Amino acid sequence: MKKFIAERDWLTVYQLPSYAPDLNPAEGIWVLVRAETANTAFTDPAHLIRTVRQCLREIQYRPWLIDGALAGTGLPSTATNDAGEVIRA
Repeated sequence: MKKFIAERDWLTVYQLPSYAPDLNPAEGIWVLVRAETANTAFTDPAHLIRTVRQCLREIQYRPWLIDGALAGTGLPSTATNDAGEVIRA
């Protein structure tokens, strides 16, 4: 893996601890989903799936929530292209 990374100047790799939920932006997203689904008595697995998908869809259309989840990790939220220009995923 180190050789693979070294051969690609454009690739930036952050070595994270093997288990670090506080550095994982997905954990921030799941916090939002859990907040929406708390105290819900799901009638069946399909109800659970529909509810989680709806929550994720709502988050998808609110980019500031995703930015907040990333900001909570302390990791950089911007990247640059070869010309040094800031790009946004």
